Amino acid sequence: MQYRTGSELRELFLNFFESKGSRRLASFSLIPDDPTLLFTIAGMVPFKLYYLGLRTPESTRVATSQKCVRTNDIDNVGRTARHHTFFEMLGNFSWGDYFKAEAIPWAWEFLTEWVGLEPERLYVTIYRDDEEAHDQWINVGLPEERIIRFGEDENFWFMGPTGPCGPCSEILYDQGPEFACTSPDCAPGCSCDRYLEIWNLVFTQYDRQEDGRLLPLPKTNIDTGMGLERLTSVVQRVRTDFETDLFRPLIDGACSLAGIDYGASARGDMAVRVISDHLRAVAFMIADGILPSNEGQGYVLRRLLRRAVRYGRLIGIEEPFLLRLLPVLYDLMADPYRELTDNRSTIEQVIGLEERKFGRTLDQGLNLLESEIDALKEEGASSLSGQVAFDLYDTFGFPLELTEEVCLEEGVAVDVEGFKIQMAAQRERARAASKVAQAVVTGGVYDDLLRRFGETIFAGYVSDSEEARVLALVRDGVEIDEADVDQEVLVVLDRTPFYAEGGGPVGDRGRFESPSLRAQVLDTAYGAGKLIVHRVVVSQGILVKGAVVKAVVDEERRWAIRRHHTATHLLHEALCRVLGDHVRQAGSLVRPEALRFDFTHFEAMTEEQVAEVERIVNGEVLRNVPLRVTLTDMESARAMGAKALFDEKYGDVVRVVQIPGYSTELCGGVHVDGTGDIGLFKIVREEGIGSGLRRITAVAGLASLELFQRQSLRAAALAERLASDFDGAEAKVVELQEELRRLRKDLEAATLKASLADLDKFLASKVAIGPVSLVTALFSDLDVDLLRQVGDAMKSRVSSSLLLLASRSGDDLRLVAMADEAAVKAGAHAGKFIKELAASLGGSGGGRPNLAQAGVKTTVAPGSNVEPLLRESVAILRRQLGL
Repeated sequence: MQYRTGSELRELFLNFFESKGSRRLASFSLIPDDPTLLFTIAGMVPFKLYYLGLRTPESTRVATSQKCVRTNDIDNVGRTARHHTFFEMLGNFSWGDYFKAEAIPWAWEFLTEWVGLEPERLYVTIYRDDEEAHDQWINVGLPEERIIRFGEDENFWFMGPTGPCGPCSEILYDQGPEFACTSPDCAPGCSCDRYLEIWNLVFTQYDRQEDGRLLPLPKTNIDTGMGLERLTSVVQRVRTDFETDLFRPLIDGACSLAGIDYGASARGDMAVRVISDHLRAVAFMIADGILPSNEGQGYVLRRLLRRAVRYGRLIGIEEPFLLRLLPVLYDLMADPYRELTDNRSTIEQVIGLEERKFGRTLDQGLNLLESEIDALKEEGASSLSGQVAFDLYDTFGFPLELTEEVCLEEGVAVDVEGFKIQMAAQRERARAASKVAQAVVTGGVYDDLLRRFGETIFAGYVSDSEEARVLALVRDGVEIDEADVDQEVLVVLDRTPFYAEGGGPVGDRGRFESPSLRAQVLDTAYGAGKLIVHRVVVSQGILVKGAVVKAVVDEERRWAIRRHHTATHLLHEALCRVLGDHVRQAGSLVRPEALRFDFTHFEAMTEEQVAEVERIVNGEVLRNVPLRVTLTDMESARAMGAKALFDEKYGDVVRVVQIPGYSTELCGGVHVDGTGDIGLFKIVREEGIGSGLRRITAVAGLASLELFQRQSLRAAALAERLASDFDGAEAKVVELQEELRRLRKDLEAATLKASLADLDKFLASKVAIGPVSLVTALFSDLDVDLLRQVGDAMKSRVSSSLLLLASRSGDDLRLVAMADEAAVKAGAHAGKFIKELAASLGGSGGGRPNLAQAGVKTTVAPGSNVEPLLRESVAILRRQLGL
């Protein structure tokens, strides 16, 4: 068998199926067009609507190498030979075209003749009743004894409890007895690595009914999937996927940074495997528009990135290092996946920022662990609890191995079983709370309407009104025949001028009318696929299924949306020019009143940058350039330099919106005719909404005029209050601020002086608790800073002291505890002291051994005297000192 690289095998597969008449498609995004999935998890996911019969493919034969991410076994990545988060799925697909008689011989031909796998090492599994598949495998020359039959659990595929389904056939490669387990029953189907599954052929030929019956589909389909990493490991004759050329350069790079050798230790090997796997996933997720966050896809991204950093720390890489491995990844993957180089700047900035931030968090976790170890030693204990180990894992991202390593160096054991119990409990909570559906199937009335009527014809690019036929009325998820006055109903037309919300702009509003009908359209959205649904309230007459109505868009509202939508294109390009090419649109909301534009950037914009963006946008408005709209294919659009949105899904034909001489973007929305139609553009607010993510709110047209009118009125009113003209208002505010600062400083000095006048009285009331003097003092309306200043003055007058200073202000009681060096050596701890005291009063607080603070509501705090505080303080300090 000839050695081939992973890239060569990817290309060989696609070339083979092109030779069989299949159309080669580029990989779809990792962000699926499916609300039930976080990520694209298989090659068939982008084609789900084809298998469900909800969309007609432009080509009935397709082949892809699809990027996929699966996260159900993250903790196994690096531990096993073949668990991955990111992987590539080679697949060939057919809808109503070829079937088993072609799919099986072609799979055999590709593996044995094109790849060169030894036929005698190949086995297959089939569904127990699939005689057609059995006969096809016999026909290609596979002996009977290497065709194994299994039941429904192993060899029958289905999307959901009902719908398209069918038998499947898995192709296994015998890697030899050296890969076998020790079981005497080891055979095809065993979970060990000897009989390695490399390709699954799914034959979708049935429609499962609710009563369990299997009815033949009108058209049979083929869906196959073969992991590129597995195939590569077989061809390159290595024991794990990680030894293939798809991973090994990254592993070698990580080993070099850590100063270790691959294969020298199980712990080191696992760490560099995790790093190589997770870096691949992280880079591709960012390239497809996913950014770190605390939920959904962004949470998974952050978790993988942090896990890679943690394992780097485990093998001694103390400084940020992932950016140093990215050039290796680009060399491996950028040729077939151009999105890596197209988004290189964003990938590097996001990874760099997140790694630096997590490095600081990791240091905090180490400090906490060291404190826990010190406390264990003080108590004479020798084992760190599983709860603490889990808290370190859950809060600071510590792998158990890192906790164990630190503890081992200090002679402390870790309660691993307790950790596992907590981990299992967390997984159970996550499983119970998961909202992600297990099936890859959608249902409901809109899917049925899409099957019956097809996609809605959208006429809104050229018209604001259209004669249309009512195809369906829906209320409460059920089709109805008519809707009466004041009833709200969802309406599907055969054609419509109403734009459905998507890609930024909100849905259109307007009305339906006929000689006997008036109805208000409150909103427009997509129901399933490109089926457009109108939310309507009948105001006169009866709306009847089958009727012809005139659908009229609220033209004034639409023009306001158009202005703001085209303004987002101008804004996007201006941000790229001012901030850099790393800026990418991450989302938008276009309303009649304003626009909201989310973009990737890693720091707040300066006032000068905001002003420059406004200048560029308004300059293009003044040029009044006519927009140019073109329909073309994706490759031609790329050649035109069109920007594509991170998470948008594009078909074979794309719509390109150009502002000649300025910007080119893929966009399906409605726009103004020329940039001059936008009117004045003004940024209202620029703010951060997440790590590496910024948001601009802006207005254009009449909305910007209204903004300036409001601001002008407010500015005039403010100037009048300041007894100044408009031009002198700012100087007057600065003058008043300076005067306020001076008065506050004078008040603070007077308050401190008055508080220090009672110093002798407080010191005289000190209480000796063993070797430590406890001093308590109660004040009114002192902030924490003033309490500390009073404490500093007290500390100079009494040695070996613990000071408790309290101040009532409104409904709050502020507490400050201060311990000098001698008191701390004697066993006093201000942080623990104040924490216990505040808790006894219904508040909370904490701090360091020498300084701490707390807050308590006066409804549960003691009255105007210090006696209750003193009694509780004496008891706590005595316990601290062991008295």
